[in-house]
Amino acid sequence: MAIMRPFWPTRHSSVFGELDRMRRDMDRLFGDLPDRSFRQPMAGVFPLTNVTEDTNNYYIRAELPGMKGDELDISVTGEGLSISGERKIPEQKKEASYHRREREAGRFSRMLSLPGQVDTGKVEASCANGILTIVLPKAEAAKPRQISVKAV
Repeated sequence: MAIMRPFWPTRHSSVFGELDRMRRDMDRLFGDLPDRSFRQPMAGVFPLTNVTEDTNNYYIRAELPGMKGDELDISVTGEGLSISGERKIPEQKKEASYHRREREAGRFSRMLSLPGQVDTGKVEASCANGILTIVLPKAEAAKPRQISVKAV
């Protein structure tokens, strides 16, 4: 006799438990397909970046482990930034068999839209401990202005 579990959570289960069960079922279903087009790509978006700002600058911080600054191509326009390069990972011996492979090698290019205009002539970049930091000074038009109110 087969017992069917309800799709919606009961008082003894949680919504997240049901979602986790559904994810496992979908992984199992698509894992049996010979065509990999349905599977999630092996590598995610690279490099991972944070974009922050203060009054005068935008800051881009990107994780680029094992890469040096001279291996990167960075270009900036008034409202956009491009980071590209080639990630190299040492080759394993031919007889090595992988148990898990998540790190990929190859060329990458990451395009970022900036929240406002930047002064492209004053952009600075540095790379230390696998973190690329780019400081993009805001263009005068993008900086907030203090408006004084005149008493009438």
